[in-house]
Amino acid sequence: MYYARYLNEVARDPTVPILLELANEVDFSPALIARTVLERFLQDHDGQPPTKPILSSMLRDPSLIPDPVLANQVHLCIINDCCNGPLVDGIKHAIGHEHEVLLRQKLKEHNLAFLDEDQLRLKGYDKTPDVILEVPVAVDGHVIHWIESKASFGDEASHNTYLHDQFWSYWNRFGPGLVIYWYGFIEELDCNRERGILLKDGFPESLVTLGSCMAQNAEHGQHTKSRLSETHQETQS
Repeated sequence: MYYARYLNEVARDPTVPILLELANEVDFSPALIARTVLERFLQDHDGQPPTKPILSSMLRDPSLIPDPVLANQVHLCIINDCCNGPLVDGIKHAIGHEHEVLLRQKLKEHNLAFLDEDQLRLKGYDKTPDVILEVPVAVDGHVIHWIESKASFGDEASHNTYLHDQFWSYWNRFGPGLVIYWYGFIEELDCNRERGILLKDGFPESLVTLGSCMAQNAEHGQHTKSRLSETHQETQS
């Protein structure tokens, strides 16, 4: 339907942003409209459906499209889509990487030993959280072994998808962990703490490390010994 409409309109005036206007008319993603029309065009042009890598490469770089008019139409759709398409994907990837770097910086500031995703893949793990702690820590009274960074807002739909596709798999393999939604989340979603998945909207500053526990125990031991010594001296006197 979209492709036939495109052919009819472009025959009249190829300078009009036909695909973009069509997307606005039907209230649909411009990038997805462009992908649909491009796929049909390539199928007609080559006599067979395009492979996914070829289609994706042309959407990332419309100058690769063998028809300059369609190339311009696709380009306009990509740059005017705020939710879908390779431009948006690139921005999301950059923001996600930025927050993963921030997570590693925070871990280093707290002198926590960890393995990141790249290191874990070198060890043969295929599906991993962003960080695995070499020594577990406690957050809000819950021990965690891994941390996943999400540079997004945690709504019900996305969180349930992540639970099914990622978080429970991490829990099965590595134990309980923490998910950081840097742009916040719906409070009611933080309901799996007792089962081993915590949610936070930033790096937890009040975490308890093994070193701090040992220091507290040592301090408590010294205090106890001091009290016993004072009691013993009072008894002798």
